[in-house]
Formats: sequence, structure tokens, C-alpha cells
Amino acid sequence: MSQEIRVIQYGVGSIGAEIVRLLLEKQNVCLVGAVDSDPVKVGRDLGRITGAARDLGVNISDDATQVLKTKADVVVHCTSSHLADVEQQLLQCIDAGLSVISTCEELAYPFRKYPQLSEKLDAEARKRGVVVLGIGINPGFLMDKLVLTLASACQRVNAVDVTRVVDAGCRRLPLQKKVGAGLRPNEFSELVTAGRIKHHGLPESAAMIADFLQIRLDEIRETIRPVIAPVRLQTEFLEVQPGHVAGIHQTAYGISSGQEKIRLELKMYVGAEKPMDEITLHGVPDLQFQISGGIHGDLATAAVVVNSIPLLFETRPGLRTSPDIPMRHFSGRFE
Repeated sequence: MSQEIRVIQYGVGSIGAEIVRLLLEKQNVCLVGAVDSDPVKVGRDLGRITGAARDLGVNISDDATQVLKTKADVVVHCTSSHLADVEQQLLQCIDAGLSVISTCEELAYPFRKYPQLSEKLDAEARKRGVVVLGIGINPGFLMDKLVLTLASACQRVNAVDVTRVVDAGCRRLPLQKKVGAGLRPNEFSELVTAGRIKHHGLPESAAMIADFLQIRLDEIRETIRPVIAPVRLQTEFLEVQPGHVAGIHQTAYGISSGQEKIRLELKMYVGAEKPMDEITLHGVPDLQFQISGGIHGDLATAAVVVNSIPLLFETRPGLRTSPDIPMRHFSGRFE
């Protein structure tokens, strides 16, 4: 692609900032607008807020309506994990005639949980001739698209097991809080019940795998349990006392006729000794694939998002998912 791609960054949290820094490495990308509701960031230059160490001449605004009037091609959207919470934001971007690539986890494969909203987003995007894509490392790649890619080497796939182990102690503070690190077990349980502690996306990944591998599921179940620290643990940001929560052990199960066909297991906690990502396909032939040390979620999410931007222009309009695009790596330039 020879022409310059004009990008609006919608949401300038930690992931949004990582994406901006990576976009600045691309020679034919121009950041033309930025939206965030944080009053500390509003009015400040996007480069300074994201750690680019230089002004970009783009001030962050809390007025999305005004920013979306800017001449642009793509909105990179990073505001919430919940699709229902960002529905109007997405529709506003679509109405402005802009394609959207979003890190909203529930948008990665929303058809099972939000069938009517999925139809609405697809219809509006097709009407405006734009693409809406939910993507990231998990969901969007590691525990779903990579599974489907490996399955191309199997004659048949009867069942799928994916395990991801992450040392949350090496990650940012919001993630450590998201998994409940440092809480007492009763506090953890209360926040799980309230929906405030959870990694979003496992059911979406299970549904994606099932649909593309033609595994009929009667239901998708999900469990969230605490990982209890056996000793005192210390991170850059917080302390975990013995007997307190170090993080989560979350599993999604795809059930068919009473049998477990898909199992997606996420262990994300402070002090995890052997981080790794492992995919096992039970079929003909059986296949096992492991990434020792695991994939760094934040860095890889930014990479997947940025590398997917030029592919939007090669994809037919509508609501799309990661299996719809031929993911590839772009170095200094989108070609």
C-alpha cells in the first residue's frame, strides 16, 4: 500500500498507548485524531501521553463526534472489554464512514452472545462500506485463530485443549488488579460475582473454534477460581500475602452431548513459574504445539492490531473476525 493511512486513536489507555508507539514506526501512517474521556489526558498532546517523547500535533479530545469529522481512514478503538458498553461508540465510527479495528474482547466473535447486535453492526458497516474488526492476542489470535491455523494440518479434529499460563507479576498494574492479585479470597469471590474480576474472551474463542471446526456445542460453560499464594509475593506495584489471591484460574468448556469438546484454560497469576502457551488438537493426527515462556499479551496485541490495519482495505465490508483476514507482519511500512 503506497498511500498514507490516516488513523484516529479512540482510547489512550496502556494498550492504546502501545499501539500509538508502534504506529509511529510505520512510514506511511499518519495519526490525525485521538479520543479519551480521562480529564487528565484531554487537551494534551497524544505523543506526550503515550510516551513517544515528542509532540505529534494531535491533542486528545473527549468529543468523539468532533474528532470523527476529521479526514481519516481507520479508527483504532481501545476503550472497553464489554461490547454492549461500546455499541454506540462503534456505531458512531461506522456512521462517520470509518473502518474500525477494536480490542474489545467481546467483539472478537460476538455472534453467540450478541446475535442481534452482531447483525446490526454488520448491516450498518455494509451499508457504509466499512469494516468492523475485533482483534487482539487473546481473543483474536492465540487461543482461537492459531488453533484454527494448526488444525489445517489435521484430517479431523475431535477435541481441542488450549492452556495459557501468564506471570501477572511481570505485567502492568491494571492487569494485576484485573486478576485480583493481593485480594483476600472472600473479596475475590465477591468481585467475581459482581463481574469485576474476569478475563473476557474465552467463551468467544470457544465459539469461534467450534463454528470453524464444525463442532456442534450445546453450551459453553465458564469457571473462575482464585490461585492462592503459598508465600509472600512482591511485584513492582503490589504485595501478595500468603493465603491471599495471586490471580485467576479461568476455564471455558465447550460441551456437546454431555462431552467436553473444547477446553480453554487461562492461569494468570503473580509468581507463575513456567509461563507458556500450549495447544493440543485431538484428532487425525494428534497435534501439540507449545510456546515456552508464552506470548507477551500487551506487546502482541499491539502488533496484531497494527499489522491488521492494512488488511482492512482488502476485506469486504461488514462485521469481520480474525479468521476473515490473512494475518501477516509489516515491518517499517505497510506495503
